[in-house]
Amino acid sequence: MTKLKSIVALLLTGASLYAQTPEKSFTVKYTNEKILLDGILDEPVWTFAQSAGEFQQYFPSDDVPAQYQTDIRMLTDDTTLYIGMTVHTPGSNYVIPSLERDFRAGGNDNISLVFDTFNDGTNAFLFGINPYGVRREVLISGGGQDLSGFTTSWDVKWKAETKIYDNYYTAEMAIPLTSLKFAEGETKWRFQSYRFDMQSNERSNWYVIPQNQSVINLAFMGDMYFEKPLGKSRTPLALIPYVNLLSDKDFNSDVSNTTLKVGGDAKIAIGNGMNLDVTVNPDFSNVEVDAIITNLTRFEVSLPERRQFFIDNNDLFGDFGSRRHSNAFFSRRIGIATDRLGNSVQNDILGGVRLSGKLNKNLRLGLLNIQTARSEEQEVASNNNMMLALQQKVFARSNIGMFFLNRQAFGDEPFLSPDDAYNRVLGVDYNLASADNVWSGKYYLHKSFQPGDNEGNISAGALLSYNSRYWNSFVDLAYIDADFRSDLGFIPRTDIIKAVSGLERLYWPKTGTINNHGLELFAISNWRTSLDYQLADYDLQANYNFVLKNFTEFGAGYTSSYIYLFEPFDPTGTEGAIELPGNQEYRFGTFTVGYQSNEANVFAFQGESSLGNFFNGERFSIGGEATLRIQPKVRIGLNVNYDKITLPDPYPSADLWLVSPRFGFTFSKSVFWTTLFQYSNQRDNLGINSRLQWRFAPLSDLFIVYNDNYSVNSIEPKYRSINLKLTYWLNI
Repeated sequence: MTKLKSIVALLLTGASLYAQTPEKSFTVKYTNEKILLDGILDEPVWTFAQSAGEFQQYFPSDDVPAQYQTDIRMLTDDTTLYIGMTVHTPGSNYVIPSLERDFRAGGNDNISLVFDTFNDGTNAFLFGINPYGVRREVLISGGGQDLSGFTTSWDVKWKAETKIYDNYYTAEMAIPLTSLKFAEGETKWRFQSYRFDMQSNERSNWYVIPQNQSVINLAFMGDMYFEKPLGKSRTPLALIPYVNLLSDKDFNSDVSNTTLKVGGDAKIAIGNGMNLDVTVNPDFSNVEVDAIITNLTRFEVSLPERRQFFIDNNDLFGDFGSRRHSNAFFSRRIGIATDRLGNSVQNDILGGVRLSGKLNKNLRLGLLNIQTARSEEQEVASNNNMMLALQQKVFARSNIGMFFLNRQAFGDEPFLSPDDAYNRVLGVDYNLASADNVWSGKYYLHKSFQPGDNEGNISAGALLSYNSRYWNSFVDLAYIDADFRSDLGFIPRTDIIKAVSGLERLYWPKTGTINNHGLELFAISNWRTSLDYQLADYDLQANYNFVLKNFTEFGAGYTSSYIYLFEPFDPTGTEGAIELPGNQEYRFGTFTVGYQSNEANVFAFQGESSLGNFFNGERFSIGGEATLRIQPKVRIGLNVNYDKITLPDPYPSADLWLVSPRFGFTFSKSVFWTTLFQYSNQRDNLGINSRLQWRFAPLSDLFIVYNDNYSVNSIEPKYRSINLKLTYWLNI
């Protein structure tokens, strides 16, 4: 076979031309003996358990055994997977910024275990713990290609304890098999573990991962064999009722309210692979407030989903299309509506169901149906929001997905425009992932239907990425028709053909303090399809970046930009200002430098500054984030962004500030208090969000949440609320 034919075969099959790491495996022994979960591995049964084997270093090198080794052993009975670990360290000076659950691994001493229970290399469960016994659980989706498939807001019941010694710590975990999904009679799961040792600046893995690949990528896993095949998973019915007492005041309308809201969720297991989530009158007031950003573009910005109801198998619904260009389903659209004045307002959810999971080893099903409320005052109709998704695994780690979306208005409302009666989208996606993840990609074709407009309405795209030790590159193409519409999606721009490409050359010095450095070239261009493919804008970037062996990073770059304004636009957002004229082109360039210190430092910071032209004027920007750790009880952060925009008269100039101090206090592993201030003069808002959480039982919480918003210009209150919320997780 010729080289070209080999490459074509690779793209079509998801197979690999590259040698794989030798297989690695161990056996999970079956036991009837009782294990006392105290973090001390003193039960005789642990000597009977087989060791998983040594760890390999991932950073600063990926071709030597870990300097500080980790021993993992596993046992199982009919109901529980038990894990015993001995984690060797240089000493006991651990970096533990907080006692709060669901920590991020960076800048912490911790170890994580990843289980691919369906052996598909696409989805997995992660359980992590640090030396103080703080736990986290994560859903990994999309093959672990990037952090968009790393969902920390997933919750499940399990137990763990640790014990600290002079030069190591031990941990015991007990994960109920009912907390996982797997095929009945299964004898093997794919497995990976990775750990962060901040005292030695070492990262290591059980199964070898090349340093150019993500540590969470599911292409790099070994096998764990069960001595006794797993039985049927008898997941209990989980009821999660809540009671919320809310008192608020809108100072603009001088209206105060005190309301008592009652509702809840139910989680029902269907077989070993499916979940049915039911919600009635849901309330998301305990969800952490979104971070405000300074937006100097003409387009909407995407923010992550944090609501628990939408988390399980979220990739099955939310990964259709491109998150960057045309995401067909974006769950945050549900619960938001446009009122009679064109403003985005909260739209209550009456209830909904969500069925998702594995029908068999290779086929996944997702079905969602949610009804939102009617508001005559805001002129918002009641809507039914439905999505059906199917995903079939093909070849090594690739899959083909199909979906149908329907947003249907209910009632014969006089304020309902005929154009908004319904919106439907039908589409198919192919996700490519080679066995060793050197090649990955996505290809999709979507079509929308709305009243009186069924011709065209196409969104299509193609992405192909190559990732090796020394070279990384990708090409991303998208076409979005002017009339394509997905009311439940995230589509910042229509009427465009978009081309994005990147090329990176990496160097890996064998000696010295530099771990790697490299040159990155990046280009993005947009053409307007309805205007004879007129060039709308482009950015051409060149960056050079350095990563040191102590986790410090820095770099510099230059961007050349072109924008053709079709409509007048004010980049400062100044009310009543004269906008830059439309039907005119603007060319400008920007020089940028950035720095990030080791996150494990007691005082850590990262920042970026840029200077250059901006439309027909100039712009200077500087911003960054600093954190102070008084471990493990207090973590203080400060995020500051300043943009100085100078435009020639008569156009507006502006000094835009975004200042966000954050204070986190963890009184224990069950009591947390977080307060966030957000000052933005671009949005004329000073916001305060303070949340006290007491986890009084597993996955059961008492919240006190205080919100306050002030006008920056007039220093007057705009909206204030306080709510007391109780949730309880009950297994039946």
